[in-house]
Amino acid sequence: MSSLVQLFRDQKYLELKGQCIQQRRLFEDPEFPASDESLFYQTAPPRKVEWKRPKDLCEDPHLFVNGISSHDLHQGILGNCWFVAACSCLALRKTLWQQVIPDFNEQEWDPKNPEKYAGIFRFRFWCFGEWTEVVVDDLLPTIDGELIYCHSNVKNEFWSALLEKAYAKLAGSYEALDGGSAADAIVDFTGAVAESIDLVRGKYGEIISEQMKLFEEMLKVDKRGGLMSCSITASSGSTNEAETQMGLVIGHAYSVTAIRKLRLGERLIFSFNAEKLFMIRLRNPWGKREWNGPWSDNSEEWKKVSDSERKNLGLTLENDGEFWMTFEDWCKNFTDVDVCRIVNTSYFSIHKTWEKKMMLGAWAKNSEPLLNRSGGCFDSKETFLQNPQYIFDVKKTEDKVLVSLQQEDRRKYKKEGKGDSIPIGFEIFKVEDNRNYRLHKLTVQERVATSPYINTRTVFLKRILKQGRYILIPTTYHPGIIAKFILRLFTDVPSKLRELKADKPKMTCWSLLCGYPRRVTQIKIHSAEGLQKQDRSGGADPYVLIKCENQTMRSSVQHDTTSAIFDTQVIFYRKNIDSPIIVQVWNSNILCDQFLGQAVLAASPSDPREQQTLQLRGRGGRGAAEVPGHITVKVFSSDDLVEL
Repeated sequence: MSSLVQLFRDQKYLELKGQCIQQRRLFEDPEFPASDESLFYQTAPPRKVEWKRPKDLCEDPHLFVNGISSHDLHQGILGNCWFVAACSCLALRKTLWQQVIPDFNEQEWDPKNPEKYAGIFRFRFWCFGEWTEVVVDDLLPTIDGELIYCHSNVKNEFWSALLEKAYAKLAGSYEALDGGSAADAIVDFTGAVAESIDLVRGKYGEIISEQMKLFEEMLKVDKRGGLMSCSITASSGSTNEAETQMGLVIGHAYSVTAIRKLRLGERLIFSFNAEKLFMIRLRNPWGKREWNGPWSDNSEEWKKVSDSERKNLGLTLENDGEFWMTFEDWCKNFTDVDVCRIVNTSYFSIHKTWEKKMMLGAWAKNSEPLLNRSGGCFDSKETFLQNPQYIFDVKKTEDKVLVSLQQEDRRKYKKEGKGDSIPIGFEIFKVEDNRNYRLHKLTVQERVATSPYINTRTVFLKRILKQGRYILIPTTYHPGIIAKFILRLFTDVPSKLRELKADKPKMTCWSLLCGYPRRVTQIKIHSAEGLQKQDRSGGADPYVLIKCENQTMRSSVQHDTTSAIFDTQVIFYRKNIDSPIIVQVWNSNILCDQFLGQAVLAASPSDPREQQTLQLRGRGGRGAAEVPGHITVKVFSSDDLVEL
């Protein structure tokens, strides 16, 4: 077995199976026994449950009958349509379900060698950043000889019932699966990155341009192996599992099984008064109750399309419970969609590949402010910066960044009444280009992104960020909450994501010899204006050098301007507080850069902290001759190294 796979409850599948075959007995799982404690913690099933093995329910049991399909599943009496919808999605992608059901041929019943059957199965789930193998026996809960939970529409097929049992074991009981999010199950099956989109808030049913953007995004996700599910949130006047006039079920997860952009032939253009159709296919986990609007099974639209045209367009309907809609109708009738991206990190792919960094972290309480790591959201001004802080770099001029923050699955705490996800989110700040220590006060830093704060397991954000250094601060909404999380960051080029743990430079033996910093200074160079013209077109290509003791920081070059906006931030830990900081402006040239002027800053704690505009001067001290141009800066200094 790969060392990358963790064993749940340390149960070794091959070892347990070997023992059972040797002793000629069927496996009974002591970690998830065939008893009431595995079924429920609060609400018992309607009648007495009998645990039966597949061979007691049918003559010829199999994991799969005629392969695996998204139509194999029916929900049963649990409110876990979300899990069944996720299974339907999973069944669409062979590479993905083969990760969840490893060595499926070896696990399949073998009628020719019944003595090799030991009543034991294994499944793998992506749990909190690691693949985890869960072993189960084949005793399944029944009433009157019928499976009461998830089951196949074929009586002798058992992959879905056994997969559900393994997932229930992970959660602590079957009842713990009552109510949930399809996105969470898809992430557990695949390690995908989940994004929840509110179709109502985003006005996707009203604004056609937004609708088309979402369609193209979902089409791309579908083509690249991602999985999606959708639902209708109950409004104040409606109840879950009520049916809309259009035949859709409220509070119920549907799996997206296909998405198509279709170019119509001449005959169909005339029939539909459109050149293209934007279509989406959904499946109801109940296997019945479908949409009854345009493009529903017996609608007028289908009568205009011949069987051969349907086949050519890929508008196939395979089973009950599955139906097509136009994307516009879908946007108007559904309220939420979960888009689960399989983010491509392979170097051998024709598609865009991403650089991925993943960090395991925790919000932890401590009465000492510098050690506290549970400071709450941005609104908790006094404690917000007492959260874990992660630093990363954007190396390109601009880069698209995907961020996923996922809290630990709390389903296993349902028995104690603590099973709900806590509200979480994160903030991103553009910080000093050379910052390497924790942020203690927000001064010159720019708040560039805020995720939504919601009590879902995962919070996701997509942003285009400019070149520079950033701090990402994951938080709980309220301070003082203890929980674990994983943070995943995807960028085009390596981001060097890492946690900032130190508050200030470390005191070492060298510090006694070479000195230890006595002052911290932050500088933000906002702009340089009125610079000397350097070329025939009347412009210049200025950049800034900031020099402190033996360190020099350089801004990016601003092209063809004598009034440049830099917004460059730097921080220095200074040993020699009498040595000034020098800010120089240079013109970038192919052969030799030209000096345009400088400003000398004492940068002492008593200096004004407001934005100030300084005249540029020639080389030398503060008394050097003035030269054309001035710079606008903000300077903060403190002799307390953990103030800034």
